[in-house]
Amino acid sequence: MFDHCLYFNTTALARSLERVWTQAFKPFGLTPSQAFMLRVVLAKPALLQNELARELAISRPTASRTLDGLQKLGLVERRATETDGREFAIHPTALAQGMKDGLNAASAAVTRRLKQELGQGHFDEAVSRMRKVRSTLE
Repeated sequence: MFDHCLYFNTTALARSLERVWTQAFKPFGLTPSQAFMLRVVLAKPALLQNELARELAISRPTASRTLDGLQKLGLVERRATETDGREFAIHPTALAQGMKDGLNAASAAVTRRLKQELGQGHFDEAVSRMRKVRSTLE
C-alpha cells in the first residue's frame, strides 16, 4: 500500500534503526539521541547550544531537552560564554570523557554490522541518497 511513500518507508526504517542503536547504547545508560549528542560534544567541546542543534539537524528545544538529560547524568556542563551571558557552551565532563572510546566503539560496531548486512556499496549509496534528499527538503 505504501510502497512509494517516502514518509512511511523512512519512518519504518527509522524505527528499525532506533532498535539497533538502542541496543548499542544501552550498556552506557543512554538513548541513541543522547549518545549521538554526547559524541558530538566529545568531538567538538564548547559548541554553543544552537550550533549543536544545527550539527545534529534537530530543533533548539529538542537539543535543550536532550542536554537536560545528559546534564542530569553528569555527562555535560553548560557554561556561559564570555561574549554573551545568555549563550551557553556545552562541555563534556570527565565522566563523559571516560565513555568516549566505548561510545565510538559501539557506534563503529553497529556501522560495521550494517555495512556487512547491506553491503558496503549499498550502505554508502543509501546514506548518500538520504543526505541528498534531506538537504533538498531543508
